Amino acid sequence: MATRTADHAATDKTATLYRMVMPEHTCPFGLKARFLLRRKGYAVDDRWLTTRQQTDAFKAEQHVKTTPQVFIDGRRIGGYDDLRRHFGLAVREPGQTSYRPVIAVFVVALLMAGASLLAAGQTLASPQLLSSFIAFAMCILALLKLQDVESFSTMFLNYDLLARRFVLYAYLYPFAELLAGVLMAAGRMHAVAIPVALFMGSVGTVSVLKAVYIDRRELKCACVGGSSNVPLGFVSLTENLMMVAMALWMLAWLNPPG
Repeated sequence: MATRTADHAATDKTATLYRMVMPEHTCPFGLKARFLLRRKGYAVDDRWLTTRQQTDAFKAEQHVKTTPQVFIDGRRIGGYDDLRRHFGLAVREPGQTSYRPVIAVFVVALLMAGASLLAAGQTLASPQLLSSFIAFAMCILALLKLQDVESFSTMFLNYDLLARRFVLYAYLYPFAELLAGVLMAAGRMHAVAIPVALFMGSVGTVSVLKAVYIDRRELKCACVGGSSNVPLGFVSLTENLMMVAMALWMLAWLNPPG
């Protein structure tokens, strides 16, 4: 029999939750389901499945393949994703497009850029904010690619014109992007940072324009790593144009008119 714990909140809404709580494993989705139920105002009859035998017997009895399982008013709702759907909350489906990783990169890069300016005694109105933002964004994007260079290179080879001719470029790309971003953030070795960023950004821009807007191919963008579900197009084009803009800005800064 499953171990039982129960909430004693003053509420008419009750739910029964069956979840695995074993010495070597506590189901994270069971914890999420309990948290969500409580957040929605339910008193939870929390029933633990403490052994593999109990878990297998429960699944056979209920004709289900997974736990946790939630019951509300005697009706089985299902697992954690089913519970989210029951409450009208979004559930990300396998392979679903998501721009959240890209948004997170740009927001974090902007916050880091602002923090670096404030730490240096400058104001957020400084023109340096934009250049720092681009440099930090390049570093973060490179980091995401470096988590799994093999997966990134596979996705990158689908559309980058230079990488398709010289496969080694697909493997070197994240390292070169990180190098350019770090040097630009530091304001050092412009003779290396500017050509690298200008070259990579230019090749990338042409590659994306050809793949998406000329050939009309529907591909995944490798900009945030090889496991992303971001469509190739605006985001990757923005990444490449940022590198070009950063390189041109540094050239103009080094060689002011007059």
